[in-house]
Amino acid sequence: MTDQTEEQTTTLAAGEDSGFAVQPENQGVEETTKKLEKMSMSFSIWPPTQRTRDAVIKRLIETLSDKSVLSDRYGTLPADDAADVARRIEEEAFNAASASPVAADDDGIEILQCYSKEISKRMLDTVKSRSAASAASPTPDEKDGATTDSAAQDGESSTVETQS
Repeated sequence: MTDQTEEQTTTLAAGEDSGFAVQPENQGVEETTKKLEKMSMSFSIWPPTQRTRDAVIKRLIETLSDKSVLSDRYGTLPADDAADVARRIEEEAFNAASASPVAADDDGIEILQCYSKEISKRMLDTVKSRSAASAASPTPDEKDGATTDSAAQDGESSTVETQS
């Protein structure tokens, strides 16, 4: 078995073609670098495609209308309202990010981060303001002049009519 291995080694060493093209090390690196440069010029993170923007809107609708950590604190929105609010939030965030000074950045990563932060900020502002507005508005019973007795001990509330 050793004789066969030595024979193959001797044959290759004698200059027989092994089937592999050997390139100088620098030439391969230069070609790879050129290919990567061409790819990076054609690949763009910003602006996002319409498909990506639609996916962002869909996720915003889910976040605003479904049970989540956010809804535990601020409540949920009806699906129709959530859809309108989500479209507005995404559009405003997109416009704000596009107008930001980082928009001139070539790689687009910074502007994408700005877009994401704008969406988060606007979403929080929206749910906070809606939560505050609903807390400040009187309940239907309070509008009719009735108040709810929160001190009921058996877990049932009683309604007391007030005279005007």
